[in-house]
Amino acid sequence: MSNNKTPIIISLGGSLIVPDEIDIEFLLTFKQFITNNCEQGNRFIIICGGGKTARNYQNASKYIHEVTAGDLDWLGIYSTHLNAHLMRIVLSKFAHPSIWTKPSDAKNFTEHVLVAGGWKPGMSTDADALILAKKYGVKNLINLSNVDFIYNKDPNKFDDAVPLKEISWKDYRKLIPKDWDPGLHTPFDPVASRMAQKVGLEVAIISVKNLDNVQHYIDGKGCGGTRIHP
Repeated sequence: MSNNKTPIIISLGGSLIVPDEIDIEFLLTFKQFITNNCEQGNRFIIICGGGKTARNYQNASKYIHEVTAGDLDWLGIYSTHLNAHLMRIVLSKFAHPSIWTKPSDAKNFTEHVLVAGGWKPGMSTDADALILAKKYGVKNLINLSNVDFIYNKDPNKFDDAVPLKEISWKDYRKLIPKDWDPGLHTPFDPVASRMAQKVGLEVAIISVKNLDNVQHYIDGKGCGGTRIHP
Protein backbone atom coordinates (compact mmCIF):
# COMPACT_ATOMS: atom_id res chain seq x y z
CA MET A 1 0.00 0.00 0.00
CA SER A 2 1.19 3.49 -0.76
CA ASN A 3 0.68 5.94 2.08
CA ASN A 4 -0.23 8.50 -0.57
CA LYS A 5 -3.31 6.59 -1.70
CA THR A 6 -6.40 8.80 -1.57
CA PRO A 7 -8.46 7.90 1.51
CA ILE A 8 -12.10 6.85 1.43
CA ILE A 9 -14.09 9.16 3.69
CA ILE A 10 -17.03 7.81 5.69
CA SER A 11 -19.32 10.03 7.74
CA LEU A 12 -20.57 7.55 10.33
CA GLY A 13 -23.81 8.32 12.14
CA GLY A 14 -23.40 8.23 15.91
CA SER A 15 -26.68 6.37 16.34
CA LEU A 16 -25.14 3.43 14.49
CA ILE A 17 -22.53 3.19 17.23
CA VAL A 18 -24.95 3.82 20.10
CA PRO A 19 -28.60 3.37 19.02
CA ASP A 20 -29.64 2.94 22.67
CA GLU A 21 -26.76 1.02 24.13
CA ILE A 22 -23.42 0.50 22.40
CA ASP A 23 -24.05 -1.79 19.42
CA ILE A 24 -21.34 -4.41 19.81
CA GLU A 25 -22.60 -6.41 16.82
CA PHE A 26 -22.31 -3.38 14.55
CA LEU A 27 -18.82 -2.58 15.83
CA LEU A 28 -17.64 -6.13 15.13
CA THR A 29 -19.20 -6.13 11.65
CA PHE A 30 -17.79 -2.72 10.79
CA LYS A 31 -14.37 -3.72 12.13
CA GLN A 32 -14.31 -6.73 9.81
CA PHE A 33 -15.40 -4.60 6.85
CA ILE A 34 -12.64 -2.05 7.43
CA THR A 35 -10.09 -4.81 8.10
CA ASN A 36 -10.90 -6.52 4.80
CA ASN A 37 -10.47 -3.24 2.91
CA CYS A 38 -7.26 -2.27 4.69
CA GLU A 39 -5.76 -5.62 3.83
CA GLN A 40 -6.58 -4.83 0.20
CA GLY A 41 -4.71 -1.53 0.46
CA ASN A 42 -7.57 0.91 0.99
CA ARG A 43 -7.27 3.80 3.42
CA PHE A 44 -10.07 5.48 5.37
CA ILE A 45 -10.99 8.61 7.24
CA ILE A 46 -13.96 7.85 9.49
CA ILE A 47 -15.80 10.79 11.06
CA CYS A 48 -18.04 9.72 13.93
CA GLY A 49 -21.25 11.56 14.76
CA GLY A 50 -22.79 12.04 18.19
CA GLY A 51 -26.20 10.54 17.42
CA LYS A 52 -28.40 9.34 20.26
CA THR A 53 -25.68 10.01 22.85
CA ALA A 54 -25.54 13.68 21.87
CA ARG A 55 -29.31 14.06 21.83
CA ASN A 56 -29.63 12.42 25.26
CA TYR A 57 -27.22 14.95 26.76
CA GLN A 58 -28.83 17.84 24.89
CA ASN A 59 -32.36 16.87 25.94
CA ALA A 60 -31.32 16.43 29.57
CA SER A 61 -29.66 19.84 29.67
CA LYS A 62 -32.68 21.55 28.11
CA TYR A 63 -35.01 19.87 30.60
CA ILE A 64 -33.01 20.98 33.63
CA HIS A 65 -31.85 24.46 32.65
CA GLU A 66 -32.10 27.07 29.92
CA VAL A 67 -29.17 26.39 27.64
CA THR A 68 -27.56 28.21 24.72
CA ALA A 69 -27.25 26.79 21.23
CA GLY A 70 -23.48 26.90 21.67
CA ASP A 71 -23.61 24.73 24.79
CA LEU A 72 -25.92 22.28 23.04
CA ASP A 73 -23.45 22.06 20.18
CA TRP A 74 -20.54 21.43 22.56
CA LEU A 75 -22.44 18.58 24.21
CA GLY A 76 -22.86 17.11 20.74
CA ILE A 77 -19.21 17.68 19.85
CA TYR A 78 -17.91 15.96 22.97
CA SER A 79 -20.28 13.07 22.28
CA THR A 80 -18.65 12.66 18.86
CA HIS A 81 -15.24 12.56 20.55
CA LEU A 82 -16.40 9.76 22.85
CA ASN A 83 -17.74 7.76 19.89
CA ALA A 84 -14.58 8.46 17.90
CA HIS A 85 -12.32 7.26 20.71
CA LEU A 86 -14.33 4.05 20.89
CA MET A 87 -14.06 3.56 17.12
CA ARG A 88 -10.30 4.22 17.22
CA ILE A 89 -9.94 1.49 19.84
CA VAL A 90 -12.06 -0.90 17.77
CA LEU A 91 -9.85 -0.25 14.73
CA SER A 92 -6.59 0.08 16.68
CA LYS A 93 -4.77 -2.46 14.51
CA PHE A 94 -4.95 -0.04 11.57
CA ALA A 95 -5.75 3.34 13.14
CA HIS A 96 -3.75 6.46 13.83
CA PRO A 97 -3.08 6.52 17.60
CA SER A 98 -5.22 9.58 18.31
CA ILE A 99 -8.46 11.02 16.97
CA TRP A 100 -8.54 14.25 14.99
CA THR A 101 -10.91 16.98 16.10
CA LYS A 102 -9.81 19.90 13.91
CA PRO A 103 -10.14 19.08 10.21
CA SER A 104 -8.68 22.42 9.16
CA ASP A 105 -5.33 21.22 10.53
CA ALA A 106 -5.45 17.89 8.71
CA LYS A 107 -2.07 16.54 7.64
CA ASN A 108 -0.84 13.41 5.96
CA PHE A 109 -1.12 10.26 8.02
CA THR A 110 0.74 7.02 7.45
CA GLU A 111 -1.76 4.55 8.92
CA HIS A 112 -4.61 2.85 7.06
CA VAL A 113 -7.30 4.56 9.15
CA LEU A 114 -7.79 7.98 10.68
CA VAL A 115 -10.74 8.45 13.05
CA ALA A 116 -12.13 11.94 13.61
CA GLY A 117 -14.76 13.64 15.75
CA GLY A 118 -16.58 16.97 15.74
CA TRP A 119 -14.80 20.30 15.57
CA LYS A 120 -16.75 23.43 16.49
CA PRO A 121 -20.31 24.75 17.01
CA GLY A 122 -22.50 25.60 14.05
CA MET A 123 -22.04 22.41 12.07
CA SER A 124 -22.28 18.64 12.32
CA THR A 125 -19.65 16.02 11.58
CA ASP A 126 -21.05 15.92 8.02
CA ALA A 127 -19.49 19.34 7.51
CA ASP A 128 -16.23 18.15 9.08
CA ALA A 129 -16.24 15.30 6.56
CA LEU A 130 -16.62 17.85 3.75
CA ILE A 131 -13.66 19.87 5.01
CA LEU A 132 -11.53 16.72 5.11
CA ALA A 133 -12.71 15.74 1.63
CA LYS A 134 -11.52 19.10 0.29
CA LYS A 135 -8.19 18.73 2.13
CA TYR A 136 -7.50 15.32 0.61
CA GLY A 137 -8.96 15.92 -2.85
CA VAL A 138 -11.77 13.39 -2.34
CA LYS A 139 -14.69 13.78 -4.74
CA ASN A 140 -17.04 11.11 -3.37
CA LEU A 141 -18.06 10.80 0.26
CA ILE A 142 -19.96 7.98 1.96
CA ASN A 143 -22.59 8.77 4.58
CA LEU A 144 -23.33 5.56 6.46
CA SER A 145 -26.81 5.79 7.92
CA ASN A 146 -29.73 3.80 9.30
CA VAL A 147 -32.01 4.82 6.41
CA ASP A 148 -32.21 2.94 3.11
CA PHE A 149 -32.84 5.98 0.92
CA ILE A 150 -33.65 9.65 0.92
CA TYR A 151 -37.36 10.09 0.21
CA ASN A 152 -39.21 12.90 -1.52
CA LYS A 153 -41.15 13.37 1.74
CA ASP A 154 -41.09 11.97 5.26
CA PRO A 155 -41.96 8.24 4.95
CA ASN A 156 -43.00 8.19 8.62
CA LYS A 157 -45.77 10.68 7.85
CA PHE A 158 -46.69 9.97 4.23
CA ASP A 159 -47.57 6.57 2.82
CA ASP A 160 -46.91 7.78 -0.72
CA ALA A 161 -43.30 8.83 0.01
CA VAL A 162 -41.03 7.78 -2.86
CA PRO A 163 -37.43 6.56 -2.34
CA LEU A 164 -34.91 8.40 -4.48
CA LYS A 165 -31.89 6.63 -5.96
CA GLU A 166 -30.35 9.95 -6.92
CA ILE A 167 -31.06 13.63 -6.40
CA SER A 168 -29.26 16.90 -7.09
CA TRP A 169 -28.03 19.11 -4.27
CA LYS A 170 -30.41 21.82 -5.42
CA ASP A 171 -33.41 19.52 -5.03
CA TYR A 172 -32.14 17.83 -1.88
CA ARG A 173 -31.71 21.14 -0.09
CA LYS A 174 -35.39 21.86 -0.69
CA LEU A 175 -36.23 18.80 1.43
CA ILE A 176 -34.26 19.78 4.54
CA PRO A 177 -34.20 22.81 6.88
CA LYS A 178 -32.25 25.79 5.58
CA ASP A 179 -30.20 26.35 8.74
CA TRP A 180 -28.27 24.25 11.26
CA ASP A 181 -29.80 23.56 14.66
CA PRO A 182 -28.06 21.55 17.43
CA GLY A 183 -29.37 17.99 17.39
CA LEU A 184 -30.85 18.35 13.90
CA HIS A 185 -31.46 14.92 12.38
CA THR A 186 -31.32 14.87 8.57
CA PRO A 187 -29.60 12.48 6.14
CA PHE A 188 -27.02 15.19 5.44
CA ASP A 189 -26.98 18.50 7.28
CA PRO A 190 -27.70 21.95 5.75
CA VAL A 191 -24.20 23.39 6.29
CA ALA A 192 -22.49 20.37 4.75
CA SER A 193 -25.01 20.31 1.88
CA ARG A 194 -24.24 23.91 0.94
CA MET A 195 -20.53 23.11 1.02
CA ALA A 196 -20.94 19.98 -1.08
CA GLN A 197 -23.00 21.78 -3.70
CA LYS A 198 -20.44 24.59 -3.89
CA VAL A 199 -17.44 22.31 -4.42
CA GLY A 200 -19.27 19.78 -6.63
CA LEU A 201 -18.84 16.78 -4.35
CA GLU A 202 -21.00 13.65 -4.48
CA VAL A 203 -22.37 12.03 -1.32
CA ALA A 204 -23.75 8.49 -1.19
CA ILE A 205 -26.31 7.86 1.56
CA ILE A 206 -26.00 4.13 2.26
CA SER A 207 -27.76 1.98 4.84
CA VAL A 208 -25.73 0.16 7.46
CA LYS A 209 -28.03 -2.83 6.96
CA ASN A 210 -25.93 -4.03 4.04
CA LEU A 211 -22.26 -3.13 4.00
CA ASP A 212 -21.97 -4.90 0.65
CA ASN A 213 -23.54 -1.75 -0.80
CA VAL A 214 -20.70 0.30 0.67
CA GLN A 215 -18.22 -2.07 -0.92
CA HIS A 216 -19.99 -1.77 -4.26
CA TYR A 217 -19.73 2.01 -4.07
CA ILE A 218 -16.03 1.83 -3.19
CA ASP A 219 -15.55 -0.48 -6.18
CA GLY A 220 -17.49 1.84 -8.50
CA LYS A 221 -20.47 -0.50 -8.87
CA GLY A 222 -23.29 1.71 -7.57
CA CYS A 223 -24.34 2.28 -3.99
CA GLY A 224 -27.73 0.67 -3.34
CA GLY A 225 -28.83 3.89 -1.61
CA THR A 226 -29.19 7.53 -2.67
CA ARG A 227 -26.56 9.49 -4.58
CA ILE A 228 -26.67 13.24 -3.99
CA HIS A 229 -24.76 14.87 -6.80
CA PRO A 230 -23.93 18.32 -8.25
